[in-house]
Amino acid sequence: MADTSPASRAAPPATGRDGHDDWPVQAADTIERVVGAVRDKTAVPLDRAARVLVYGLLVAVLAVTSLVLLAVAAVRGLDEAVPGDVWAAHLITGGIFTLAGLFLWSKRSRRA
Repeated sequence: MADTSPASRAAPPATGRDGHDDWPVQAADTIERVVGAVRDKTAVPLDRAARVLVYGLLVAVLAVTSLVLLAVAAVRGLDEAVPGDVWAAHLITGGIFTLAGLFLWSKRSRRA
């Protein structure tokens, strides 16, 4: 079985014309490797966190907007469907929201 450890996959050390190790190339490779490792442990997680924050806020704003428009549509639809003034549509919509709120309130977790 072939050795697949990172040390075995590394390029052989660069050598100059006289056969000696080319230490500036090795130093530059080491610096590049260290900077890449630091970036992978710092900037990449921060980038992911920023994306989650931005997209989460976008979803939250769109959800709230959708709920408001749905409530407006429900009131307008009920105003056309239910005979009488618009207060009946508001009463029905308010009752639905009240029942939904009471249901969610009963499912909340209680503190110790």
